[in-house]
Amino acid sequence: MLVLFETPAGFALFKVLDEGKLSKVEDLWKDFTTSESSRKVVKLKAFSKFENTSEALSAATLLIDGKPSKGLRKFLRAHCEGETLAVADSKLGNAIKEKLQIECLHNSAVMELMRGVRSQLTELITGLGAQDLTPMSLGLSHSLSRYKLKFSPDKVDTMIIQAIGLLDDLDKELNTYAMRVREWYGWHFPELAKIIQDNIQYAKTVKLMGNRVNAVDLDFSEILSEEVEAELKEAVLISMGTEVNDLDLANIRALCDQVLALSEYRAQLYDYLKSRMNTIAPNLTALVGELVGARLIAHGGSLLNLAKQPGSTVQILGAEKALFRALKTKHATPKYGLIFHASLIGQAAPKLKGKISRSLAAKTALAIRYDALGDSQDNTMGLENRAKLEARLRNLEGRELGRSAGSVKGKPKIEVYDKDRKKGAGALITPAKTYNPAADSVLRLTTEPAAEKPADKPEETLPKKRKHKETETEQAKEEDEAITDKKKKKKEKKAEVEGSEVQEPEEEVRKEKKKKKKQAEAESNELQEQGDVGEEIKAKKKKKRKTAEVEDNGVTQGQEDDEHKSKKKEKKEKKKEKKRE
Repeated sequence: MLVLFETPAGFALFKVLDEGKLSKVEDLWKDFTTSESSRKVVKLKAFSKFENTSEALSAATLLIDGKPSKGLRKFLRAHCEGETLAVADSKLGNAIKEKLQIECLHNSAVMELMRGVRSQLTELITGLGAQDLTPMSLGLSHSLSRYKLKFSPDKVDTMIIQAIGLLDDLDKELNTYAMRVREWYGWHFPELAKIIQDNIQYAKTVKLMGNRVNAVDLDFSEILSEEVEAELKEAVLISMGTEVNDLDLANIRALCDQVLALSEYRAQLYDYLKSRMNTIAPNLTALVGELVGARLIAHGGSLLNLAKQPGSTVQILGAEKALFRALKTKHATPKYGLIFHASLIGQAAPKLKGKISRSLAAKTALAIRYDALGDSQDNTMGLENRAKLEARLRNLEGRELGRSAGSVKGKPKIEVYDKDRKKGAGALITPAKTYNPAADSVLRLTTEPAAEKPADKPEETLPKKRKHKETETEQAKEEDEAITDKKKKKKEKKAEVEGSEVQEPEEEVRKEKKKKKKQAEAESNELQEQGDVGEEIKAKKKKKRKTAEVEDNGVTQGQEDDEHKSKKKEKKEKKKEKKRE
């Protein structure tokens, strides 16, 4: 019978010398009190040593899952033919029995035997001392715990949080010191601030030049371009600044040294931050860049905390004040926070920034989770998502151009001309109004020249029924229209007489009076010939005449109602007068 024992250094096989002692489990521990007595119970048969820590870690992880490693299978095939194997894990024993057809045993006696072997392990295995076994077990336990927790010592985001915080502080200090240099040296050479805009170049120039008088003899080719250098030397000759002594210049130069030292340290810190971001969050860096990604991690507290946030939270992370203010005042919520400084959003047009920020936030959330919980260390996922977002941005920009050209697909949309369509988008198509000859009176045709019909609007033929009715009631219409036309003509003529500056001759006035008399006589003769027409027929004819007038003259519905009411009153008055008669 053999006993399989796992150690941090490798696998050990012990031969049980006296199997009869396994029957007395209660007294078995007494045989392992000393090394000599333990050697009488078990003896080392073979030992398989691990080559490195990774092999030991892989073997230990498989043993936890109850699976034999490849090295263990080879080791057991070589030394366990025809033997019974005692194992500490029943699950591992079943796996060995299935794959290697080796009989395995697991009971209380085997567990007590394992406990005794563990107590005398350094004595039973020659060449394995306690001083060697302790660091091996400690290193293997640490590696195993890291594997269980999916923790890598390289992925420590605390360094990124501290680095981005220090980088922001350095930017503030640099701006403060650079402005102090400009103000301090501006008393001596104020024109230099307008000539050189960059703070680092300004500090280097001030440090090299000192007093402005020295600028004529100095060479600034390493710092400035030729045009700026020529402008600087011209400004020195006409400068309005005051004179300063050597002690003032020494302090100004010391401040310039501080500015230059801070700028160098900032560049070094930025390189460090880039390397750490590419190691810890490569996909996030590929999508939004090092600085924006580091600020997101710092704002979230850690990479793991940020991975728990949805894409909508990542989108407005950093704009919490604006969000709560918008919710409180019921205004529009912000579309982006820290993510606004990403290059993809900077490339987008103002109208498309909201859409791109939403898409970028969704892809960023996926990249953060992949970086925090994934095993791979490459940035292929981030690069693929960035290419997709750039394609989406181009697609959206193409759509906007297409809309400005007249249609969604980019081709101008040619609409068929329709003269009946009203102006304005979405207007309804209504039939064109036609000239209605039934509304004309005989009196108007005799006194006034007929108005010319517009050439654009063709006449529409009236229905046969309507023509028949109009021929029957033509005389009744003429009677009613003659009365109304007289009143209208009187009003129009009065207005024309009052507005006209030149008065008509007396002969024309006499002719008009004679015409009026003739018209009145003709009307009276026509009325006598026609006789009295029924009131009901007249009322129906008047209604038809009203509808024709509304079509020709464009009278609104409100006006029609008023006229209808007034005519009803007239009818009632006529009825009352007839009754009285």
